[in-house]
Amino acid sequence: MKKSNYLKHLDNLQIELAHLQEWVQQSGQKVVVIFEGRDAAGKGGAIKAITAKLNPRVVRIAALSKPTERETTQWYFQRYVEHLPAAGEIVLFDRSWYNRAGVEKVMGFCTKEQYQNFLDTCPTFESMLIKSGITLIKYWFSVSDEEQEKRFKERLSNPLKRWKFSDMDLVSRSKWVEYSQAKDVMFEYTDTKQSPWYVVDADDKKAARLNCIQHMLSKIDYQTVEYPKVELPEVHKETYKRPPNNQYNHIPKTFE
Repeated sequence: MKKSNYLKHLDNLQIELAHLQEWVQQSGQKVVVIFEGRDAAGKGGAIKAITAKLNPRVVRIAALSKPTERETTQWYFQRYVEHLPAAGEIVLFDRSWYNRAGVEKVMGFCTKEQYQNFLDTCPTFESMLIKSGITLIKYWFSVSDEEQEKRFKERLSNPLKRWKFSDMDLVSRSKWVEYSQAKDVMFEYTDTKQSPWYVVDADDKKAARLNCIQHMLSKIDYQTVEYPKVELPEVHKETYKRPPNNQYNHIPKTFE
């Protein structure tokens, strides 16, 4: 996709996202969107495209690091619950409770009993969220092994993207089949009628972002909210004489 076409479509979609944000805030809705998928599949780019023009106090990103020693002793879903939205909020999970069905299963970070318990109870947990009034949308970003390899190599050679590459990325490449098996089992248990998974074909990152945003907007029955008319007050500068501007420390104008 040409960059000019991408930016044109993205601009239109971001306007709709702004309408969605305002409607969610004014109507007190609660929305959760989950982004899962293979490493380098484009989840982060899609989230950035969604949030770029929105209010971070209304649309929050939950990207949890590995659990603390205390959190490992809690009910598994507990640390995710505290990040769920209140009324008038949207929360985007950059990876989520599905870590247990993916990386924890493949890497042996959980026991077989913990893994099976997650698969058995996750649909019930999500049903509770939906019955509580939360709109839950789940996306799986799918990328081919050839495209993933290309993106990994770019991360390794580009200083601006090198921070994205981790030791876990190396493991994910070596365990491609194991991750595929884990994803298939996860879908078998959690791709339910009440809370389905939606697969995003992400070999084309730009198209994937646009398609994901368009689909997300279609899954929420939002309405365009009219903003109240506002008249800016006049500024009466004559009532106050400010100190001379040259008495302050200004940064150098390197760029003009």
